[in-house]
Amino acid sequence: MADLTTQAAPVTAQRSWLSPIWRRILGDKLALAAAIILLTIVLAALFAPWLAPFDPYETTRRPFIPPRWSEGSLPQYWLGTDGQGRDMLSRLLYGTRLTLVMGLASIILGGGLGAMLGLLGAFYRRLDPYVMRSADILLSFPAILLGLALAAVVGPGLTAIVIALSIATVPDVARITRSAAIVVMGQDYMEAGRALGLPDRTLIWRYLALNCISPVFVFMTLRFGQIILIGAALSFLGLGVRPPEAELGMMASLGRDALFFAPHISLLPSLTIIAIVLCVNLLGDALRDLLDPRMRNM
Repeated sequence: MADLTTQAAPVTAQRSWLSPIWRRILGDKLALAAAIILLTIVLAALFAPWLAPFDPYETTRRPFIPPRWSEGSLPQYWLGTDGQGRDMLSRLLYGTRLTLVMGLASIILGGGLGAMLGLLGAFYRRLDPYVMRSADILLSFPAILLGLALAAVVGPGLTAIVIALSIATVPDVARITRSAAIVVMGQDYMEAGRALGLPDRTLIWRYLALNCISPVFVFMTLRFGQIILIGAALSFLGLGVRPPEAELGMMASLGRDALFFAPHISLLPSLTIIAIVLCVNLLGDALRDLLDPRMRNM
């Protein structure tokens, strides 16, 4: 009995998998720069009500003002105004916050459901065919098509985008989790746990899930950037939040008609989306190199 306990114990040590991440980021200049930029964007979005110089929904009689640092005695619109005369800096702060909330909600809902299905499919082999066939069915529907269908049913808005992006995330996460879980199921400590009579819930969440969290976390980090892009594309098509709410994809769409004489209206939110996605992808690559033994040995 003591031998079985010794075999089962090492799995709980996997809880410290986050400890070397900061050392990896600090040692990688590119990943460190990405982390600093992303943290700055997140903090700016979080404190938007205090950082925004103007009300993001307040219109003025001075539309299409280009970005400038000083206007003498006039109010300073650091990044200019849009077609309705609303301050672009204020709308960027609020729009970034809404875009990040959209992506975070989608990755938590879709990733959580997909990870749970992948774990259950690997643990209960009788469920595996049903889980995988359901994932294959969901994979056949592009996220944009799901967004169009949901917008037709519930109407365009943030809810429709979050549901569409969550559904589109489920199958990929489920397949990644199942692949990692099948490898873990073949380890000795899982058999030792069964021999000790541990309940299924303990085996799944304390042993199986903890040993699968690394690849799933890396994939969800990379997937977050894709979700931001797809969500911005849906908002650009008019399926996201409705004006006058600020969201980066919708803000880029509103500036299409002014590209030749006021390009900053579309350019600024587009550059913000690029910065978020690029930083997330760089951090995801760094985490993959750290947590994947095959990449560490190359």
